[in-house]
Amino acid sequence: MAKEKSIYVCAQCGNDSPKWVGRCPVCGAWNSYAEQVVRKETVGQAHRVRVAAGLGEGQSRPQTFSEIETGSEVRIDLHDQELNRVLGGGLVPGSLVLLGGEPGIGKSTLVLQTVLGMTDRRILYVSGEESPRQLKLRSERIEHTPSEQCLILCETSLEQIYTHVKNVRPELLIIDSIQTISTEVADSSPGSITQVRECAASILKFAKESNTPVILIGHINKEGMIAGPKVLEHIVDTVLQFEGDQQYMYRILRSIKNRFGSTAELGIYEMRQNGLRQVSNPSELLLSSEHEGMSGVAVACTIEGVRPFLIETQALVSTAVYGTPQRSSTGFDTRRMNMLLAVLEKRVGFKLAQKDVFLNIAGGLRVKDPAIDLAVITAILSSNMDAPVECGLCMAGEVGLSGEIRPVNRIEQRIAEAEKLGFSTIIVPKHNLQGVDTSKWNIRIEPVRKVEEAFRLIFG
Repeated sequence: MAKEKSIYVCAQCGNDSPKWVGRCPVCGAWNSYAEQVVRKETVGQAHRVRVAAGLGEGQSRPQTFSEIETGSEVRIDLHDQELNRVLGGGLVPGSLVLLGGEPGIGKSTLVLQTVLGMTDRRILYVSGEESPRQLKLRSERIEHTPSEQCLILCETSLEQIYTHVKNVRPELLIIDSIQTISTEVADSSPGSITQVRECAASILKFAKESNTPVILIGHINKEGMIAGPKVLEHIVDTVLQFEGDQQYMYRILRSIKNRFGSTAELGIYEMRQNGLRQVSNPSELLLSSEHEGMSGVAVACTIEGVRPFLIETQALVSTAVYGTPQRSSTGFDTRRMNMLLAVLEKRVGFKLAQKDVFLNIAGGLRVKDPAIDLAVITAILSSNMDAPVECGLCMAGEVGLSGEIRPVNRIEQRIAEAEKLGFSTIIVPKHNLQGVDTSKWNIRIEPVRKVEEAFRLIFG
């Protein structure tokens, strides 16, 4: 029989203590310890779990680097360019991938349509939240023909999952979601810190020893972090974040952690009635040709991860109706917008203190790249003067407090993207062009040092 005991576990970091403490000594959170009843695993129980998973005993031994054999890394093609790019070229055999996102954002849809398109590999899709009928209806809705190689299992017991894995022997295992799976080793409810930690550790051991890649789907808490102990993100090899505003159709797949590739990669999808569509060129969707001759619109060349694309920055400046002017922005930091308004007033001489300023990044994206500063103040000034920006003009540059245009990163990729989309002129910081051969581009490049120079080029 297993021995039962009571411990206290921190809900923030997963640290445990034999008694309750007010402040966690590891993460510093207050009142985060909750009592949990656990069972100490006996040797017999551990052996039964390993047998259920099809794992042997004592298979590892110390090795020197010269004894370890290496070869070319063979990755599994997921037949999804965006997902392959974010993973670093495909799925590595034996890796453990965690996909997190808000409820209803499309995590299960992304994974389901991916595995249904992989007809060359045997896949076991374990769902702890939906019935087989619901999964069949979802596959019909996203218009994907069910593959005979994809097997569906609705189970929440980790030991039973291992039994089916041993019989099926899949080449890829999907678990949706990790918070619904429980093991007999821990005597607590599914989704608790102990259960998530024990299940994740056991699945990791199975993935490494059987060389079977596993994709876990995780829930998000109200703070926007992946639910469960922080150790869950340390256990897995790759952490992917699927995010986006549910009021818009765009979804962004980011890599927060990746042991087999770069975390700077980014994937963009468009949510449709029949599932998620890959967006290979997001600039064409984020730009519209209807703003020609309209004031308050400027095109910025930004970079998300390592992908450059052009977005519309829209601004509206009007006389304040009430005593206190309003400052509102969507998709851009309001505090940074206030700083740019202060630069306009102090360094350039435009009085906007008694006017309402509204700023919007088209497409529902939230941009943190400081290179769109120049486009923001250009759109604001264009709306204030009611003077449209010339069509075919885009810009990239960070604005400093003294009114200078500071250099930005990856300027060559930004210029190449603007040229590819047919823009005739791009305004860039002058310091960025030092040592750069501009003759290889057909687009006209205008270097500027200060905000005043940029405004003279744009508005004459």
